[in-house]
Amino acid sequence: MSTLLLALDASSSACSVALLRREPGREDECFSRFELTPRAHTRRLMPMVEEVLAEAGVASGELDAVAYGRGPGSFTGLRIAAGAAQGLAFGLDRPLLGISTLEALALGAHRRHHFRYLITALDARMNEIYAAAWHCNAGGVTCLQAEAVIAPQHFVLPDQETEWVGVGSGWALWEQMPVTVQAGVGQLVTSLEASADDMLLLAARDLDAGLGREAHEVQPVYLRNDVAWKKS
Repeated sequence: MSTLLLALDASSSACSVALLRREPGREDECFSRFELTPRAHTRRLMPMVEEVLAEAGVASGELDAVAYGRGPGSFTGLRIAAGAAQGLAFGLDRPLLGISTLEALALGAHRRHHFRYLITALDARMNEIYAAAWHCNAGGVTCLQAEAVIAPQHFVLPDQETEWVGVGSGWALWEQMPVTVQAGVGQLVTSLEASADDMLLLAARDLDAGLGREAHEVQPVYLRNDVAWKKS
C-alpha cells in the first residue's frame, strides 16, 4: 500500500512544497518546489502545491497526511503555512503534522554537507535568535539542546566535547556571541534555509510513530509566546 505525504513551508524567506510517495518494494519518490520569495508566500504557496501534485500525477484527495513547518520562524510566514496546511488537512479529513523548522534545517545540513553536530539558529529580530542543538547520523536527528529564543550574547553551547557547525541566519549575529561560543563553533553556514523536502522525512518518521493529529490540534510554535508566558 502506497503512502502519499505532502509538506509545505513558509517559515523563512524561502517558500517550499514537497510530496513523498512511498510504495512497498520501490524507492521513495520526492517531488518538490523551492523558491526564495520574500513577501510573496501568500501568492506562491498554493500554486506550488498544485504544481507538485500535478507533477506527481496525484489528486489532493489521495493524500494520506499533510505536514508543515510549524516554526520557529517568521510570524507571518508561519501563519500562512499553518492556514494552508490546516485548510488542506481539515478539508481532506487527513492527519496534520507540525515539523520543527530548526530540526528540518539540521537535517538539511546533514543531508547536503554531512555535518553531524549542529546548532541551528534563526534571526528572531529584536536582537534575539531562535536556536537548538542537534546530533545527526544515519539513524536520524537527536535534539541535544532544546529550542529557545535568546539574546545572542547569552547563548551557551551544550556541555559536549565536539566541534560544532553553526547553520542558519541567526549566525549572522556571530560577533555578538560569547567568546566561548565562537571558540566552539568551527564552521558557519548562514545561507541555508529550511526546506519542505527535509520536513517530509521528519514528517514520515512522525506519521509512522502515530503522531499525526486533527488539523485544529496542530499550532505554530513561536517560542516568544512561551518566554512571555514563563516571565508572567
